[in-house]
Amino acid sequence: MLAGAAVALLAGLYGGLALLLPETPAPEALAREHGPLMASGFLGTLICLERAVALRRRWGYIAPAVSALGAVLLVAGAEQAGRLALAAAAGWLAGIYLALLGRRVGRETLLQLGGALAWYAGGLLWLAGRPVAELVGWLAAFHVLTIAGERLELAHVAVLRRGAAAALTGAAALLAAGAAGSAWHPEAGTRLAGAGLLATALWLAWFDVARRTVRGSGLPRYAAVCLLAGYGWLAVAGLLWGATGLAAGEYLYDAALHALFLGFVMSMVFAHAPVILPAVLRVALPYRPVLYVPAALLHAAVAVRVAGDLAAEQAVRVAGGLGAEIALLVFAGCAAALVLRARRAPRGR
Repeated sequence: MLAGAAVALLAGLYGGLALLLPETPAPEALAREHGPLMASGFLGTLICLERAVALRRRWGYIAPAVSALGAVLLVAGAEQAGRLALAAAAGWLAGIYLALLGRRVGRETLLQLGGALAWYAGGLLWLAGRPVAELVGWLAAFHVLTIAGERLELAHVAVLRRGAAAALTGAAALLAAGAAGSAWHPEAGTRLAGAGLLATALWLAWFDVARRTVRGSGLPRYAAVCLLAGYGWLAVAGLLWGATGLAAGEYLYDAALHALFLGFVMSMVFAHAPVILPAVLRVALPYRPVLYVPAALLHAAVAVRVAGDLAAEQAVRVAGGLGAEIALLVFAGCAAALVLRARRAPRGR
């Protein structure tokens, strides 16, 4: 399963490179499927795997296995089979959330179920032949609702004010309604989804426990820095989606998508990896300050790319895109090195 996620990541990065530098020798499918490989193949597999571990039932691992298979099929050029597998994985993930709801009904799990259903709906539209550009609202809802649900669960520790959770539900409803509406009225639906993204960003920035833990040290502070920076990019994405409806040209479209999927979603991956990976892989990923290096590089690169898009400067946006790819690879390398170092360290240290 992790091998499939790694294939999706590397193939997605190479496809992104081919989009930035058209002279790059790459199969056409990698460039065409760059977005789905990253959003569904890589991130979707990781989310499915984490939820399967939380469920603690063998049948739950079907979701990440099928998602990883779908990613590999996309890379191999079997696009329709890959789409089918990814849609099936989304449906299975929804089943995992239903099983979790059977244990305890909570608003946070309902939000994550909504995210899985958004992924599933987008997968069905993709199977029906809709272009990837018409699916981004569904993929955005998948990731944002999943993350919002996880952060809501942690926010309860800080004793939320009355009505705060309902406010997040309202923001999520805006996003979901916008994603659904984009299937019939793409520009209007996207603008509504943008309002949902912005409302979610404001809620997270105000109520998330990261506002407190950023004053600490070590891993809590590192995670909080990544989280708060990501919320800033989520707000930028909401403004761009709302202002443009993703219909104001290639450059603004590019800025709106990468502010969300790189600036926000990948920053969430950086923040959660030191906690999630040990739980999933049963290996230690100790925090070290070196993790700030890829995090700082990621946000600087996204800023450069978005600035290049806004100024319509191709060389600047290419530099930002390359920097973001390097940041992801550096983070993966740092994580692998820290895991290996922890495994080799004498016991008791």
